[in-house]
Amino acid sequence: MQTRGAFKTALVLLMTSLLAVIGAACGGTQQGSSSKVTVTFMTWETTQTNALIDTAMKKFMEQNPNIIVQRIATPNSDYGQKLASLVVAKKLPDIFWAGNDTEQQYGGEGLLYDWTNQANATRTSSFDISKFAPASIENWKVNGKLYGLPTLMNTYGIWYNADLFQQANLPLPKAGWSVQEMLHDAQVLTQKQGEKVTRYGLYGPPDGVFDLGRYSVSGGGVPFEDKLVNPTQVTVSPQFMEGLNLFINATKQGSVSPPAYPLTNPEESFIAGKLPMLNFGQWLVPSFIQAKPSFKYGFAPLPIVKDNVQPYDAVGICSPSYIQNPDAVWKVSQFLASTVWQTVLPGSPVAPAAYLPASTPYFDTLKNDQLSSVADSVQYELTAPTKTGIRFIAPWSTKANDILTANWDNILLAKAAPEPTVQKVVQQINDVIKQGS
Repeated sequence: MQTRGAFKTALVLLMTSLLAVIGAACGGTQQGSSSKVTVTFMTWETTQTNALIDTAMKKFMEQNPNIIVQRIATPNSDYGQKLASLVVAKKLPDIFWAGNDTEQQYGGEGLLYDWTNQANATRTSSFDISKFAPASIENWKVNGKLYGLPTLMNTYGIWYNADLFQQANLPLPKAGWSVQEMLHDAQVLTQKQGEKVTRYGLYGPPDGVFDLGRYSVSGGGVPFEDKLVNPTQVTVSPQFMEGLNLFINATKQGSVSPPAYPLTNPEESFIAGKLPMLNFGQWLVPSFIQAKPSFKYGFAPLPIVKDNVQPYDAVGICSPSYIQNPDAVWKVSQFLASTVWQTVLPGSPVAPAAYLPASTPYFDTLKNDQLSSVADSVQYELTAPTKTGIRFIAPWSTKANDILTANWDNILLAKAAPEPTVQKVVQQINDVIKQGS
């Protein structure tokens, strides 16, 4: 016969078991006992990069046996859609990959966990907030709060076919070269049959108003947007118009490819030796290493006017506001923002780590693959003291981008008078900012 005390004990055991089962269904909660915590994370990386991350995570779990780390498989192609659906369902994993714009949006909406105190208090041999790339942490904050950590920094530059440069008796592009030098080289490297261009010297016109804003700052003017995050106004300086007119003329001459030029895959065209210069990012490195082009090639930073001014583009990790075990999640977040890349980047050198000490293997890998020009250019851009944006990071960005999309090609092709059209665009975007603020 069961006593009341025995019944009470059985009830307690039953409730404990139920709580354990419920906890196991949620990321970052207890798993079977108080000594085990599960932390889930979601990436947008390729199969190769994810495999390397998994390898690093096994080492992390060996060193932290009280934490079980689980990666949620997510195809890169629909990452944004899946992320949005998880936000609505309030089922985000403990840690997820995000762009700077997504982090700013979700952080501003109160959807993310605030790591400010933990980040400021953590100073170890493997993590120190002061050792991130210039501007990376500052521009990851929302109203002074740190809603996650930047992990990788994209840099932008000019891939060049060194053999074609040497055949044309042109010096190879390098850090500190000027916009005028780039446009001169493009003109020399352009080929025509009569008036028809058969090979553009430079594929890739300036990346809209942001690239010309960078030109402006490099030449002593102001950026297009007054702040990287949540700008309060946009401005066109005389230096901006100077750069715009340079590229309008280069496009008219045929030395720079026009907007919407029908080239399906510029990466493959460069590998095939059809493009002397390609305006693109450093993330092409893995595919170039694999393809092994038959010619010598290199990568130069974006050209300057006077001062070294480079684009800012960071991706990173965030956590939802409702995580259950912040201490464990923070420990995994530190690892994903720093140490993990020492394992990943030698096998998949896609980008330098925002945490500068973790980028050493990335640069070593590039140099071992005879890509010193890439290593030098990326380092030059990462350490540039002044950074400008590459996109709007604000709640009203969609409306502003629609205005740019509707006007930019016509401006660059001089189908509309450049200066009055640009001023009209500026006024329209400033009106959007006022309405959205």
